[in-house]
Amino acid sequence: MIPVSEPLLDSRALALVQDALQSGWISSEGRYIAEFERSWAGFCGVAHGIAVSNGSMALALAMQALALPRGSEVILPSFTIISCVGAVLEAGCHPVLVDCEPDTWCLNVREVAAKISSRTSAIMPVHIYGHVADMAPLNELARQHGIAIIEDAAEAHGAQYQGRRAGGLGTIGCFSFYANKIITTGEGGMAVTDDANLAERARSLRNLCFRPERRFLHTELGHNYRMTNLQAAIGVAQFERIEEHLWRKRRMGALYTERLRNVRGISLPVERPGVTNVYWMYGVVLDDAVQMDAQEFARRLRERGIDTRPFFLGMHEQPVFHERGLFKGERYAVTERISRRGLYLPSGLGLTEAQIETVCAAVEECLA
Repeated sequence: MIPVSEPLLDSRALALVQDALQSGWISSEGRYIAEFERSWAGFCGVAHGIAVSNGSMALALAMQALALPRGSEVILPSFTIISCVGAVLEAGCHPVLVDCEPDTWCLNVREVAAKISSRTSAIMPVHIYGHVADMAPLNELARQHGIAIIEDAAEAHGAQYQGRRAGGLGTIGCFSFYANKIITTGEGGMAVTDDANLAERARSLRNLCFRPERRFLHTELGHNYRMTNLQAAIGVAQFERIEEHLWRKRRMGALYTERLRNVRGISLPVERPGVTNVYWMYGVVLDDAVQMDAQEFARRLRERGIDTRPFFLGMHEQPVFHERGLFKGERYAVTERISRRGLYLPSGLGLTEAQIETVCAAVEECLA
């Protein structure tokens, strides 16, 4: 079976973890935390990084650090992972959904503009599967209305928009370093920002809001969102290979596109002008004329030894939110279509050219 994802952990990562163990600093203190934060923030073109336990917590921390008014609205795509809506709800805000674009699968900026109201406090663009959302008009909307931009860049490590990297394009950017990401710490995440005050507040909230002058006196409720020094050591080693990882991802994307561009029945990922897509996952969407859905397509590929993963199911179709009175009766045609007709192919960093050819041959055979 050819797997979807197989991140690389090398001897360098093992050596740094061993060093962290021998130092005695294995928890949320230690030099690797600061080094990883500094390196990742600099890579994203911003001044501050705040390492956390996972990507969901990065989103929650960003929401809380911004201190958005309770009951205010945050606009985000329906086509995303549940962590995004969860972070909005945990902050006491109201999620407002928009549809996505049919080619990039990122949120539709025109719909964002139409849904901004006097209650809107933030926009949460999600960079889907390695392609950056259209940030220039989003930032202009944010400037006009005095609202924040919270980037979910979990799937877009190193992706660029007009020469700037994802995560450094808004008010605060959020990353996941889960095992299937381009850079991994097993579990882990980070928030990055150029705003020193926002970074200071995020660091306090991450660490139970201990006060520097008197540790166990609390004037605000915080959380334990800390990353361990062991995880950060892996992150430092992974970061040393970021350019290699990005080259591999883009090379794999190019190989898939070249091999599949003339296969009838599927739409392939795009790369808009001014954008560098890192092809975190190589997604394909079945054309409407194809007489099967993504589940059946995945089943046929599995019979041929090819593992796949489905696209997100829209947030507006989630029973857990309907039970809370959210999104009932809302419809987002593009999200619904690609949720039912999209999947992504094996995309792990260890994938060989021969394996990519095997995958492509199976795709072609299933669609013949």
